Amino acid sequence: MDEQRTVTLKVTGMTCAACANRIEKVLNKMDGVEANVNLAMEKATIQYDPSKQTIADIETKIENLGYGVATEKVTLDIEGMTCAACATRIEKGLHRMEGVTSATVNLATNSAVVEYKEGVTSVEDILEKIKKLGYKGQIRNEEQGDADRKEERLKQKQRQLAISIILSLPLLYTMIAHMPFDIGLPMPHLLMNPWFQLLLATPVQFYIGGPFYVGAYRALRNKSANMDVLVALGTSAAYVYSLYEAFRTLGNPEYMPRLYFETSAVLITLVLVGKYFEALAKGRTTEAISKLLSLQAKEATVIRHGEERKVPLEEVVIGDTIVVKPGEKIPVDGTVIAGASSVDESMITGESIPVDKKEGDYVIGATINTNGVLTIRAEKVGKDTALANIIKIVEEAQGSKAPIQRVADTISGIFVPIVVGIAVVAFIIWYFFVAPGDLAKALEVAIAVLVIACPCALGLATPTSIMVGTGKGAEHGILFKGGEHLEGTHKINAVLLDKTGTVTKGKPEVTDVLQFQENMLDYAVSAESASEHPLAQAIVAYGKANGIVAQPLTHFSALVGHGIEAVVNGKHVLIGTRKLMNERAVNIAEHEERMIKLESEGKTVMLIAIDGQLAGMIAVADTIKETSKQAIATLKQMGIDVYMVTGDNKRTAEAIAKQVGIDHVYAEVLPEDKANIVEELQKQGKRVAMVGDGINDAPALAKADIGMAIGTGADVAIETADVTLVGGDLMYIPKAIELSRKTMKNIRQNLFWALFYNSVGIPVAAAGLLQPWIAGAAMAFSSVSVVTNALRLKRVKI
Repeated sequence: MDEQRTVTLKVTGMTCAACANRIEKVLNKMDGVEANVNLAMEKATIQYDPSKQTIADIETKIENLGYGVATEKVTLDIEGMTCAACATRIEKGLHRMEGVTSATVNLATNSAVVEYKEGVTSVEDILEKIKKLGYKGQIRNEEQGDADRKEERLKQKQRQLAISIILSLPLLYTMIAHMPFDIGLPMPHLLMNPWFQLLLATPVQFYIGGPFYVGAYRALRNKSANMDVLVALGTSAAYVYSLYEAFRTLGNPEYMPRLYFETSAVLITLVLVGKYFEALAKGRTTEAISKLLSLQAKEATVIRHGEERKVPLEEVVIGDTIVVKPGEKIPVDGTVIAGASSVDESMITGESIPVDKKEGDYVIGATINTNGVLTIRAEKVGKDTALANIIKIVEEAQGSKAPIQRVADTISGIFVPIVVGIAVVAFIIWYFFVAPGDLAKALEVAIAVLVIACPCALGLATPTSIMVGTGKGAEHGILFKGGEHLEGTHKINAVLLDKTGTVTKGKPEVTDVLQFQENMLDYAVSAESASEHPLAQAIVAYGKANGIVAQPLTHFSALVGHGIEAVVNGKHVLIGTRKLMNERAVNIAEHEERMIKLESEGKTVMLIAIDGQLAGMIAVADTIKETSKQAIATLKQMGIDVYMVTGDNKRTAEAIAKQVGIDHVYAEVLPEDKANIVEELQKQGKRVAMVGDGINDAPALAKADIGMAIGTGADVAIETADVTLVGGDLMYIPKAIELSRKTMKNIRQNLFWALFYNSVGIPVAAAGLLQPWIAGAAMAFSSVSVVTNALRLKRVKI
C-alpha cells in the first residue's frame, strides 16, 4: 500500500461556513481521503492514499460540487533550447507533473508559461523538472506576486461595491424619505417611478448580485444551503414582488404600487460592504506569513568558476560557496568555512544579542551578518531551510481546525434550513393572522428573517482567531503545529521540564578532576572520545585544553543511562554512575563523601574505573539558563505545577531544582522511562506539557497532552512536538500558554457574539420589528465585528 500524501488546495467559490462544511463532508466520504477545509484561508488540506485516489479525482469532486480549485500562473525564462524539439520536450515533461494544469513553451521568446495547482506542486519543483530535462529555468522578474493578486481581487471588490452604491443610493433616498416620521426630504417624481427604480435595481440584483445566485444554485444542487441561499431568496422575493407591483400600474395609472426595489438593492450593497471589510480584515490576519516571507534574502553572492557573482535565491544549490558581507542577509542555511563575525538571529530565535560565528559554526538563512565577512557552504536551500520550515508550520497551523470549531461547523451546517423554515412560518403567521392579506408586510418580515440569520460570523469566529494567534506566536518564536495544539495548550496545568538543554544550557564543563591512579585522565579522555553524550564531550574538550591526545580504542559500547565501557591500550575502562560501579562490583565506599559534597553543589560526578579499580572521579557542571528561574516563577504564578526530570542522580538534580525554584524532581530516570512519568502525572488528573530538546524525549513529547520542543532555529520542525519554542528561552513556555488562553478567550467572545446576535436577531425580525435593510446592515457588520475582534489578538501582550 502507498503511504499517505498530503496536499493543500486553494478552493474558490466558498462564501460561508456551510460551503466549507459541504466540501469537507463530501471529500471525507471518498475512500482513503481525509480532508480539512478552512473558510478563512480558503484552503483544503487533504490527506489521501494515492493507491485509491488521485489529485485529479479530488479536484473533480470539488468542481462537481460547484466550487473551483485555484491555479497559479508563472512565467519562466528558459536557457538552452535550440530547436522546436526542445520546447516540445519541456512542454511534455511539465504536463506529466502532478499539479501542472497547462504549460506552454515558446521557443521564439525562450520562455514558458506554466499554470499549476499551488500545494500540489511549486515553482521550485517546476524549475527542478526543467533542470532534469537538461535546461535552465528562472522566474521572470516582472512576475506578479501573490500580494499583487490579492490587491487586484480587492480592487475588483471595490469597483463592484462602488457601482452598487451609486445605483442603490437613490433607492435608499426613497426609503429614508418614507420613514414613519416625517424628516421633510423633497421627493422628486422620477425617483418614485417604478420603471426608473427597476432600471436602478436590476443591475444590482443580477450583475452585482450574480455571485449569490451562482453560489445558491451550487448549494441547492448539492442538497445543502448556505449564506448565498438566504441572500438570493430574500432579495429575489423583494425584487419579484416589486416587479409584480410595477406591472400592476400598467393601464392603471391611479394604482399606488408598494415597491421594495430599495430593499433588494440596499441589502446586496450592505452584504458587499460587509464582505469588502471582511476581506480587508482577513488580509491582515495573514500578515504574519507575509512578514516571514519578507525576511528571505532575494539574492546571494556565490563563487562560481573562481569569481563572485550575484544570483537569485532560487538558483542557489547545495554545496555552493557563498560570500556574505557585513549588513547582508545570510541567504540559506549552511556552515561557515572561512571568516568570523557576529550574526543577528533575532528574526528566527527571538534572541536580541548577536551570536558570534566562526569557522565550523552553523548559520541560518534570513539572519543578518553584522560585522565581518563570512564564507559559507550552502547545506539547506529552498523549502528545506529553517525559515521555509517555520513558514510551512505557520501555514499548516493557520489552515488547521481547532476542536472548538467543530461545534460552529455543526451549527452552521443545520442553521440555514432551519432559518428558511422560520422565515416561511413567520410569513404564514403574518399573512394569515397578524396582518391578514397584507402580502407586502408578510414578505418584509420573511425577508428580514432570511437576511439577519446569515451564519457567516459563526463560520469565521474560530479560524480568524486561530490565524492571528498562530501568527502572533510565530512572531515571538512560538510555533504551534496546528489549531488543536493552540487550543490544547490553554488547558495545561502541569509542566514537566527535561533538565539538560532545557533548564540548563546543555553545554556542561569540567569543574573538578580527582585522580586516584596515574594517567586516569588520559584513559578517560580516550574512552569518552567515541561518545556523543554532552558529558563525554565536556571531558574530551577538557582533555584537549590540557594537551591530552586521545588513544585509539579496541572496544567501545554506550550503556544507556549508566555510562560507557571501552578498552584503551589493553586496559578495561568503565566510566559512569554509582549504579554502574555497584553493578560491576567496583568499590567506591571510601570516596562516597567527596561525591556527595560535589553533588550537593549541583555537579554531575562521573566515576572512572580502570581494570575493576576506582581510578578517579570527574565532576561536570551544566550552566543554568539565565531565564529559567524567572520562567518557572511565572509558571507558578499562573497556577501551573512545575516538575523536572533528569537522568542525573537525586542530589545533583535537587541542587539544580533548588536554584531555579522547582519543587518536584524525578531523578535517575532513563530516557525511555520519561513517557511513564508523563502517564503517571496524567493519571493524577494533570494536563501535562512535556518540554525537551527533542533528542531523547520523543516518546515523552508524543505521550504528553502538549509536547513542547526547544528548537535551536536549525531544527524547528521537530516531528514529535506540538509546539516548537525557537531559541531555547524557557520564558516562551508561559508565553505560549498565555497566548493560547487569550486566543481561546477571543474565540469564545466571537462565538458568543455570533450566536447571541443570531438568537436575538431572528425573533426580533420575526416579530416584524426590523426593516430588511437594517437586518442586512446588522448581518454584514456581524462578520466584520468578529474578524475585527480576532485582530485585537495582534495587540495583546504576551
